[in-house]
Amino acid sequence: MILEMKVPSPGESIKEVEIATWLVKDGDYVEKDQAIAEVDSDKATLELPAEASGIITLKAEEGDAVAVGAVVCLIDTAAAKPTGSAAEAAPAAPVAEAPKAAAPAPVAAAPAATYASGTPSPAARKILDEKNIDSSSVSGTGKDGRITKDDAVNATPSMGTPTGGSRGSERTKLSMLRRKVAERLVAAKNETAMLTTFNEVNMTPINLIRNQYKDEFKAKHGGVGLGYMSFFTKAVTRALKLYPDVNSMMDGDYKIAYDFCDISIAVSGPKGLMVPVVRNAENLTFRGVEADIKRLAIRARDGQITVDDMTGGTFTITNGGVFGSMLSTPIINPPQSGILGMHNIIERPIAVNGKVEIHPMMYVALSYDHRIIDGRESVGFLVAVKEALENPMELLLDNNPKRAFEL
Repeated sequence: MILEMKVPSPGESIKEVEIATWLVKDGDYVEKDQAIAEVDSDKATLELPAEASGIITLKAEEGDAVAVGAVVCLIDTAAAKPTGSAAEAAPAAPVAEAPKAAAPAPVAAAPAATYASGTPSPAARKILDEKNIDSSSVSGTGKDGRITKDDAVNATPSMGTPTGGSRGSERTKLSMLRRKVAERLVAAKNETAMLTTFNEVNMTPINLIRNQYKDEFKAKHGGVGLGYMSFFTKAVTRALKLYPDVNSMMDGDYKIAYDFCDISIAVSGPKGLMVPVVRNAENLTFRGVEADIKRLAIRARDGQITVDDMTGGTFTITNGGVFGSMLSTPIINPPQSGILGMHNIIERPIAVNGKVEIHPMMYVALSYDHRIIDGRESVGFLVAVKEALENPMELLLDNNPKRAFEL
């Protein structure tokens, strides 16, 4: 029988997907549950598994936008699975010697080609192409102004003509996910009153704690490392409780405030930037935050991230510092109202108790929607984050790191 495979719904609000890559060819034999295609929605890239075993017939091309529920391929479930390679071909029969062809009749000479003035000969065209010189900039000395090989050899580029090196270009269609990200970023810039406030954090206290406990933490918790993200996540959830407007969002003429902190963490994946969500981060331990971030990062790296993983965050943290960024103005992740940008850590001289000392410093940036968050809340929130990071022992660890790290 012929089975029609239809596009399943990746999520409640998704009406259309795009065929990113076929993992099989038309006419291939596929096994049930074998991944046959990667499809892009506006939120994630998902694999499409075969619903049965059989010979597949593709009904859509790569790059096609296909409605949810539409048929994308047929599977002939009655087809037998191929066994081994094709049988060896039988020995070829001897071929009789072909009769000698009669001598060809003399062919009349073709009339000489004529060229318009300024037209290069084939040899001249090849040379001009290699030198990246436009033929219109060369004066021909041949008959009727034709550009000869010598003209091309002696031609020199004008000052405005690039020479040497590759000047190729490639036009590729953005994935549906990338187009949706672009659309959301433009909407965030155009539809919100976005402002950014900055501060700097002395990372010395966190570094001292990490250096003392990170090996024991990793050994105790099965390879889960004690990174910076758990400190920042805990500092953010604390600040969100102090300044709840930053943990809210607009819905028309209404403000929606949340009593929980679902923190979106920007991670880099093979399809670009993904923003999976750490749920109820305010209730997680340091180990819980690190383990959840590691799990989501692996899923993003392996292309297994789902729409549910990236839906419903109330605030976002993005770390451009891992790529070397010193300072940036992150764009709000709508419909959220705030995003915290982390940056690289640089040793800089700062004044401490009237003396100049060198410390590892990080610039942090908070972009926020001024329609719903005032300057007092935005600046106060960022200062609260700074205070927690510079005094983690008291404000994040309750003066008991062994207990906070579950050691």
